[in-house]
Amino acid sequence: MTVTDKHIEPVGRLLKLFGTHTGQLPGIEQLNQWAQRWHGDWQGPAFVAEQETDLTNRYYEVYIAEERKVPTREHNWHDVYNALMWILYPRAKQLMNQWHCEEIALHGVHPRTPRRNRLTHFDECGVVIGVPENHLNQANSQLQLLANHQWQDVLFNNRYGWGMLLHPVIFGHALYEMLMTPFIGLTGKWLAVVVPEHFAAQTTPVQYEMLDNALVARLKTLDGLADKRTLKPLPLLGVPGWYHGQRAEFYHNTDYFRPLAHSAPATIQLPLTKPD
Repeated sequence: MTVTDKHIEPVGRLLKLFGTHTGQLPGIEQLNQWAQRWHGDWQGPAFVAEQETDLTNRYYEVYIAEERKVPTREHNWHDVYNALMWILYPRAKQLMNQWHCEEIALHGVHPRTPRRNRLTHFDECGVVIGVPENHLNQANSQLQLLANHQWQDVLFNNRYGWGMLLHPVIFGHALYEMLMTPFIGLTGKWLAVVVPEHFAAQTTPVQYEMLDNALVARLKTLDGLADKRTLKPLPLLGVPGWYHGQRAEFYHNTDYFRPLAHSAPATIQLPLTKPD
């Protein structure tokens, strides 16, 4: 089942930050300009046209680390969203790139290690859930419901807690691309992080900086997603405010909002605790 593009709230919110919309696909020069404008003094990698790079003898992640350039396909929303995630989460993206390179140095490019698979999956399909440190106790109760697939309770009955206890923000660039033509079944993988107490009162750039710092700390604590029990699914169209059809019966669709399998292991994410 498909839904119309007027319901892609996370995409619209993201592109609005950079003064564009889905009808205006930015070029590579514009992406570099946005990076400079967002940060003032951009220290991250440059975005370069893929056809101007030589990836014959170097893997993509290694090329980024060695050249400090991100090969970017022109006229391609997937790569545009990847660039925007580099701009918004530069420390987390750099850290994940570093871990890829370390794994490649130890184990080679192929086959991918399980850790690299999980890093890639989160890079493509991750959702960061920011939890203000003063709401940890209440948020942990909601996160446990989320981990246990108690969708009706956490996404509908407690929907007003989203935006106060839980602040979901998409990290995976592939999710943004898929949300341009959203469909019932679209699912990400969530990772909860602790953000400062006054997170909600900050400007959007400061919020992203807080999320970036919190994500780096969380990924380090979790050893770069080394444990397969870390990430848990999140049906994106069920996130409060992200889709128009969020009546109670919407969450009764068990083909989308699937019950927790009896054999599913508990996530090692919880309980979420205040960083040392």
